[in-house]
Order: sequence, then structure tokens, then C-alpha cells
Amino acid sequence: MKTLRGIAASQGIAIGPAFYFRRADLSFERYTIADPAAEWARFQAALQTACEQLAKVYARAEAESGAEQAAIFQAHALILEDPELLEAIQTAIKQGFNAEAALSDAVEMYVQMLEAMDDEYFRARAADVRDVAARLLHILLGVAESPTEGLAVPSIILARDLTPSDTVLLDKSLVLGFCTAKGGATSHTAILARGLGLPAVVGVGAEVLEIPAGALLVLDGDEGTLLVEPDEETITAYRTRREKASAVLARARRHAGEPATTRDGHRVEVVANIGSVAEAQVALESGAEGVGLLRTEFLYMERSSLPDEEEQYRAYRAIVDQFGDRPVILRTLDIGGDKELACLDLPREMNPFLGLRAIRLCLARPELFKPQLRAALRAGAGRNLKIMFPMVSTVAEVRAARAMLEECRAELLAEGQPVAEKMEIGIMVEVPAAALLADRLASEVDFFSIGTNDLSQYTLAADRTNALVAPLADAFHPAVLRLVRDIIAAAHAQGKWVGLCGELAGEPLAIPILLGLGLDEFSMNAPAIPLAKQTIRTLTLDQAREVAATALELDSPEAVRAMVTHRTS
Repeated sequence: MKTLRGIAASQGIAIGPAFYFRRADLSFERYTIADPAAEWARFQAALQTACEQLAKVYARAEAESGAEQAAIFQAHALILEDPELLEAIQTAIKQGFNAEAALSDAVEMYVQMLEAMDDEYFRARAADVRDVAARLLHILLGVAESPTEGLAVPSIILARDLTPSDTVLLDKSLVLGFCTAKGGATSHTAILARGLGLPAVVGVGAEVLEIPAGALLVLDGDEGTLLVEPDEETITAYRTRREKASAVLARARRHAGEPATTRDGHRVEVVANIGSVAEAQVALESGAEGVGLLRTEFLYMERSSLPDEEEQYRAYRAIVDQFGDRPVILRTLDIGGDKELACLDLPREMNPFLGLRAIRLCLARPELFKPQLRAALRAGAGRNLKIMFPMVSTVAEVRAARAMLEECRAELLAEGQPVAEKMEIGIMVEVPAAALLADRLASEVDFFSIGTNDLSQYTLAADRTNALVAPLADAFHPAVLRLVRDIIAAAHAQGKWVGLCGELAGEPLAIPILLGLGLDEFSMNAPAIPLAKQTIRTLTLDQAREVAATALELDSPEAVRAMVTHRTS
């Protein structure tokens, strides 16, 4: 048995034969054309076909993974509209190059430019440009897309890398999971895999390409390992583990609508992180008691113009209407860092994670911020809508944001518009400065929501989008957990409640710690809700407090996980 190690990209266990993913041959001949106008028309026809294909792929991805993940394909459509890229292709065709050669040369120049940039975000987008170019070449060459041709039995897909298009087009009835030589946990493909519920391990290295087709594999998306030709004892152990996990999840789903109450009667709220109207319904079906994080970026991403107040109002209202009296917390625009807007001309920054992002950007650009605040105030009329501001690091930022919100309220009332009579205001605590000033900030707001993804990377000085150091940004680190303890204590001392909407909230091993630290609200991706509720019901508050106290005294995230596993198994 051979064990290969990579990056855990999507949880779950798959057992089955290897199927090597081979793309169609897209090689082509270069030749001189006699009629550039006809060749340009041929390319434009291929462009139109590609746009139609992407619309279908987007619809499929949205249905299976949600709008936030499907937005990848809206980005691909924008690449097809890029004027500089199209001009380069047209110029080459006018010079006598055939469409395939003109496309290939223009894309290669574009990709080299992106890959030469310092910004990790732009380097990662080079893969999207190549994906779009491959789609166009398929059409120009008359080669059909068949990502799983020859796949006859459910298998584990092996590949050098998988593009977002590849992942969405996979026949899920025949795919148990996938493992790639390249890629990272924050890649588009990893995000899509999690949305599709496929176990995935990425970044394993070139060894994965040497595995013979049909070899028996065990893919462990929890640990980030791939076992090649395991013995029967190992297979039996993994099957038992998989069956146990499936049974626990099935039982949790049957009770998803019940409250999350510990065995000694302590109740906490379990709510959802969502990013679209479609995801709201999934959250309700999963047992969400509300929304702890409404990511408003879904209205802004991958489009050529900013959404106006009316469009935002309709989208927010459609979501809060689905939840009725249940709370919905709207996070104001969180752009910057690893999230950029094509429709917003932001300055280039050496370190965007430490730059003009989130609340800093919104306060600097009232013309961007005020339409969102007005839309939220209107959407909250007669509903339980709350607002929170992201990336807060100073008391002055909170006061400035609240002043702008009240300014918007006064404007709307003067216009005779219905607005929320009373709206709770909170902040994201995701910067160490905010954690250390929690006692001062608590007096300015109604609640805190801890964002452990950013809090971890800022506390541990490790960029979570950089594969070389991302593992260091671990929210189980005792340094992060101590900050969480202090944030909760500072808020509770002033009678304010605290939620947590980072990935940590949905981690079964983290739940006893967070419960023991006094967390009031757990907010997570909808699929994690049933199991989180079930986990809380197995605990007592005293037991959770003991686990939390022990965790704070340990010196590594590995030790914390091992301790919780031992105490709760």
C-alpha cells in the first residue's frame, strides 16, 4: 500500500477504482488564411456558441452548488467579452493567422501577463483564461466535450488539474471523488467540489499521474490522503468509518428542524451562511434558525456595473421574506483582499489583505456604501434584519458607519419610504485589534460575529490563500481560541451576544470548544447544520467548558484536535 499526501479540499471518503482524466486532443495546424473576414466570422460563431454553453453550465452549477460557486462561469463569460483579448485575436486574423492560432497566441500572452503579477488572485485567474480558451478550441476544432468518456463504473477521478468546467460537467453518478496533482484548497475547483459534495484531495504532486488505471484507491478528503492498493484490513476500516459517518449524518438530518439544546438544557442558535436567494431555501431545509451571514458580494461579483439600490433592495427583501420572523444578518460589502470587483476600479496594492478593503473601502466610497445601506433599511421594514460591518479595527470606523446608516435612514424617512424601525447593528471581529478592543467596541454595537478565517490569518501572520503558509492559519490554534474567549467575555460583560460565522463554527471538533467558551450563535454553510445541531445535543455545558479550558492550555492546533477527539469519542 502506498500513501500520497496532499491538501484536503472537500470532506468525505471515497473507495473505488482509479480513472485517469484525459482531455481531448486540442492540437491544431497553423496556416495562412485567404479571407480574414470569413475567418473572423468563424471565430465569432464559435464565440457565440461558447457563450451559450457557459449559460447552460452556469445554470447547472447554480442548481447543484449555489450562485456563489456558479459565479465562476459568469467570470468566464466576461473573459469572452474582454475587448483587449478580442482585439488581439482579430488583429492576428487580419494578419492572415487562422482562428485557432490567433486565439492560442493571444491567450498565451494574456496568461503570461497574469502569471507574472505579484497578486495571487490574478495568478490564479490565469487558469480561468486557459479554461475559456480550451472551450473555444473545442468548438473551432469540432471536438466534443466528453470529460468522462470511457468511464463506465463509479470511480475516483485522477488528473493533473481540473478546471471549474471539468468539475461541473463530471457525471456525478459515476464519480466518487477526485484527486489532482496540482491545485490548492482555495482554488475554484476545490470550492465547487465542496458545493457538489464530492470528496477531493488536491496538490498531491506528479506521483498521482503514475497510478495505473483501475487501481483500487481510498480517497480521504478529511485528512488529505490518497491510499493506493490498500489491503483489505485498511479498506474495511475506511468503510466502517464512512458508514458510521453516513449513519450519523442521516440521523442528524431527520432531526434538523429541532433546536440545538445541550443535554442539560442550554440552547444556542444554529444559523446559516448564505450568498444568494437560492441558498436561502437550502438553509431552511437544512434546519437553519436564521441567517448569521448574508454575503452581499453575490450581487456585485463578475459584472460590468454596480447594482443599484433597487436591485439590492429586491434581492435582500426576497431573502428576508423567506425567513419571516427569523433573524437575517446582512454583512455589508466585503470587497478587497482575495475578493475583487470587475466593475470597481480599485487601486493596485502590494498587500491587499492589509489594504483598502471591507469597511475601509465603504467609508472611503460613500457612493458605493450608501445605496447598500438604503436598500438594507428598506428591506428590513417589518422583518428581523440586522446589519454588521466587516473588517472593523477601530471604534471610529463603527461610529462613522453608524452615522452613515442614520443619514440614510433620515433620507428615506424624508422620502416617505418604509424603513426598519429598529435594526440591530453588529460588527465582524476578525482583526486582532478588534479582539483586543472588544470591551470598547461592545459598547458601540448590539452584537459581535467572529470571523475566524481572517482572525486566524491575521493572528498567525499567514496568508490563507498562499499554499506555502496556509496550513499555519489554523483556527484551532490556541492563540486564536484565546482571542475568541476574550471576545465573548468582553461582549457578555456588557450584555451583548456573540456569534461566529467562520469555517470553525461548522467543525464538529470545534463545537465543544466554542460551546464551552460561551458562544451564543453558530453560523455555518447549510449542509453542516444538521450535524452541528446533533453534536450540540450530545454534550452538556459543563463537559464543553472542561474541553474549552483544556484547549486553551495546549500549545498547538494538532494537540487541540487530538484532545477533543479523545474527550468526545
